[in-house]
Amino acid sequence: MTATTHSTNAALEAIGLTKIYGSGNTEVVAMKGVTVTLARGEVVALLGPSGSGKSTFLTAVGLINPPTSGRIIIGGDVVMEGDRALVDLRAYRRQHLGFVFQKANLIPFLNAVENVAVAMEINDVPPRQARRHAMELLEYLGVADRAKNLPEALSGGQQQRVAVARALANDPNLILADEPTAALDSHRGRQVMELFRQVAHERGSAVIVVTHDQRSLDVFDRTYEMEDGLLRGG
Repeated sequence: MTATTHSTNAALEAIGLTKIYGSGNTEVVAMKGVTVTLARGEVVALLGPSGSGKSTFLTAVGLINPPTSGRIIIGGDVVMEGDRALVDLRAYRRQHLGFVFQKANLIPFLNAVENVAVAMEINDVPPRQARRHAMELLEYLGVADRAKNLPEALSGGQQQRVAVARALANDPNLILADEPTAALDSHRGRQVMELFRQVAHERGSAVIVVTHDQRSLDVFDRTYEMEDGLLRGG
């Protein structure tokens, strides 16, 4: 499958996204006509209570849980029309999207540089080239001195920095971070939020961060809030 090209400078355009679970008496509308555009190099926060639709939105634009209707355009590629994929979703995610989760989810038997390099190797980047770029990313994120450490020997903040390096490995158009500071203290959490701003502004990826942490909102270019499946703010 080949994505349809759409003339845009945006990293993400989500147009009229709706997600419906079930039918009839059991129908639940988890997302209602969400429309948003993110520029390249922009970092935005997504707030909202549990059950408001944040995860539904994130997994939709992350090409994990397709919307029921609407259109998703990433880096100029029309990738979803409603629930119909216009690309190989798994391959597209690997090549064009980056993910960071509440837990770093590093592979426990690989050291830091190997955890980053493997994200490139599964896209057929030669191992030597992948390792060299992985080291550059660890250096950029301030954890190159931990390159040979297994995840168990890294602090929570260091693990998240390695996870951010992994998310950057394939130069993504869009990085999606789901509660990435929930397991960190306030100081380390602030550092990770500032890291996302640095990554967005310096490397040109758009970054969406789902968070409950109100203390770091000054880091973001824009703040959105979801409630009852609707997106507000910006």
